[in-house]
Amino acid sequence: MSMEAVLAHFLGRIEEHEGAVQAWREFDPALARVNALRQWQAHPQGLLGGVPLAVKDIIATQDYPTRYGSEIYREGVRGGDADCVARLRAAGAAVFGKTVTTEFAYFSPGPTANPHDPRRTPGGSSSGSAAAVAAGMVPLALGSQTAGSLIRPAAYCGVFALKPGFGLHSLAGIKPMAPSLDTLGWLANDADDLELMRAALLGIAYQPLPRLDAGALRLGVCRGHEWLQMEPAGATAFEAAVSRIAIAAMVSERPLPDELAGLSAAQKTVQAYEAARSFATDWEQGRARMSPSLRALIEAGQACAEVDYRAALDLGRCGAAAFEGIAEDVDALLVPAAPGEAPPGLAATGDPVFSRVWTLLGLPCVNVPGQRGPQGMPLGMQLVGRPGSERRLLAIARHLQPLLAELG
Repeated sequence: MSMEAVLAHFLGRIEEHEGAVQAWREFDPALARVNALRQWQAHPQGLLGGVPLAVKDIIATQDYPTRYGSEIYREGVRGGDADCVARLRAAGAAVFGKTVTTEFAYFSPGPTANPHDPRRTPGGSSSGSAAAVAAGMVPLALGSQTAGSLIRPAAYCGVFALKPGFGLHSLAGIKPMAPSLDTLGWLANDADDLELMRAALLGIAYQPLPRLDAGALRLGVCRGHEWLQMEPAGATAFEAAVSRIAIAAMVSERPLPDELAGLSAAQKTVQAYEAARSFATDWEQGRARMSPSLRALIEAGQACAEVDYRAALDLGRCGAAAFEGIAEDVDALLVPAAPGEAPPGLAATGDPVFSRVWTLLGLPCVNVPGQRGPQGMPLGMQLVGRPGSERRLLAIARHLQPLLAELG
């Protein structure tokens, strides 16, 4: 396919769907075309030569201002590329535009709707990135996760997402929220495309994901201490998925020990404490323009004692050490990605409850799409692996996706 044909396809998808989905905070079709043709000509052998890329609007780009989903930055901040954007440009990627984020990547949503049903949320905070990929507007998008900001919108929108292990990729040029938790990630409609992005960001040679011997695949099931927060339809779908996967792989139960029941609460403590410090200047200069939910988070962080913050970090370290034993003889854990289908309405983005623990532990996670709920909306299955297992997780995700799709 020629570059002109590629551009016509994706620009046509944006023209067709953006009115209903509203995935983009900043988009200029003429600039997108120029960027793509320039990158294709400059990097014809690059991993991503001319490939359209969407960038979450907490990540700096030289092409467009960054507004962080916040009224405080309505006029936008201009500057150079974030490190991750520069790396992807060096591999040939073409920045198409900036996608909608919730306010400072927290809970207050922008206008983005779910492409599968515009009356429902796409999730957050990587709302626009997930929706743009799901609607076929771009093949690749950058996002981030501090609680559940990649996995939840990917599950709600029915796309693949990778949250790598903590600290593997530079966050230079990305608005910080909670530096002990913030993680760069990305979304695509194909697991191999996630691996392509991983290779480009790391500057390593791309190799297609390996085909797996299903009979040798060992997976653990971990419902977590938050299982009671699953919606009935979500719980039914999760159990159906586990049963289907168990036909093609060795599956065993891997519960978290009771002494780790406080991990989700610990993640909330760390997020609030660090957000209060990351947003200190914004708080002093613009608190009146913050949403009630963000003000409440910052006030909770200001009120949090340092001893409680340190205890939360310590529990996270204990959880990471315990995970090594829980998962030492399995390739990955199967865990819920979200409580159920994307909730109706655009005033909220859903609950990140099933990602908080794994984000605190700094573990790599992948959303595997394929299933549908009773309302016809996408459902995801989350894979969690040991540190350094990103490539293996993506290979497993590609293997499992057709099995999940069989369930409808």
